[in-house]
Amino acid sequence: MSLSAIKSLDWHRVKTLGRRYAAAAPAALAALGVAMAASSTARPIGDRTAEAVARVTEGDLSARGLAALSARMDPAQLALAIRFDPNEQRPALLGLTPGWESLTLAGRPTLELGVNGLDAQKRNAAMPAAIGALRSARPFVLQTAASADRARALRCLTQGVYYEAALESTEGQEAVAQVILNRVRDPNYPNTVCGVVFEGAERTTGCQFSFTCDGALSQAPVGWAWNRARTVAERALSGYVAIKVGTATHYHADYVHPWWSPTLAKITQIGAHIFYRWKGLAGETVSFKQTYAGHEPVIDEARFSRPRLITASAATGEAGPDDATVLAQGGMNLRTVQIDGQTRVVGVASLGGRRQATAADIAAINARLQAFEAPAIAAAPAAAPPPPGVITMDVEEVGRPAN
Repeated sequence: MSLSAIKSLDWHRVKTLGRRYAAAAPAALAALGVAMAASSTARPIGDRTAEAVARVTEGDLSARGLAALSARMDPAQLALAIRFDPNEQRPALLGLTPGWESLTLAGRPTLELGVNGLDAQKRNAAMPAAIGALRSARPFVLQTAASADRARALRCLTQGVYYEAALESTEGQEAVAQVILNRVRDPNYPNTVCGVVFEGAERTTGCQFSFTCDGALSQAPVGWAWNRARTVAERALSGYVAIKVGTATHYHADYVHPWWSPTLAKITQIGAHIFYRWKGLAGETVSFKQTYAGHEPVIDEARFSRPRLITASAATGEAGPDDATVLAQGGMNLRTVQIDGQTRVVGVASLGGRRQATAADIAAINARLQAFEAPAIAAAPAAAPPPPGVITMDVEEVGRPAN
């Protein structure tokens, strides 16, 4: 700017504008600070959720809009949402106890409380896999055992794979075989393959694998399915490792939810089976250090082919006088078979097919109930006379019903 231009400026006006700008500066700075703070403050999660729901449903909260919301959920999210739906409180079918369709008379009831069916599938889907739960398992190579012991181990492992996962994929069968071999190396279980598979089958308090005590062994296996399970078992005994389950020692079907599942670390689900490992150090690879015994026990399959109910009656030395009647009526799905030259009664004793009580049975039950409930007045001792000087008084009962 030239000197003449500077001299021509209206300095009074400049000073006036400067004072005005100086007075307005704090207000402008305050407004700028408020705008910056507003832009940096996180919006409430409720507002963001409401906007997301509005975008997905397009403002329509009818069945169509809710269907659009649920279509974006994975099975775990959907199961969790249904679990907290107040309109989903439905009673069990026909008002019966959940799991009634799988009740059985074969053996004593267990204390393993849990749920079955659709409710179990919902709970299992809502239970996520534990983050970082997968641990690698070491190969199990059966080389040192004698030929007879190896044949027994192969048969027991094939039975475990066949009766537990005959209709599962090859990957699902390999996972079941891996669990069995993991238990062989786990100090909490027997140190042989047959010992793991048939653990508890000789007791009346429960078996580890249900097929060893429910009479399933009495059914001849299907040829193609048995050969498929045997191939999986041979590979497992030759060092094949099911990587997806690692050090898993437990599994169950997805239509049951046992009480112990939350106490273990969930690894994954393959087919219809959900696999778990021990939590903490017990589930680490280094903890599977039990040495294989090398000598497989000889399994009496004819004995374990009988359901627990029949085995318990035979153990008492009784011949089971009702077996003939039951077989004649065909009410318990029992049948006679020839095993090792002996005639045996096998089959699963189903609750739904139990023998109906006869008129004589009902009369005897009612007589015992009447004898139990009848007041024992005649057997009561006579009342002793009151001591001298004591005056007896009748007691008036207030509010007692007339009958």
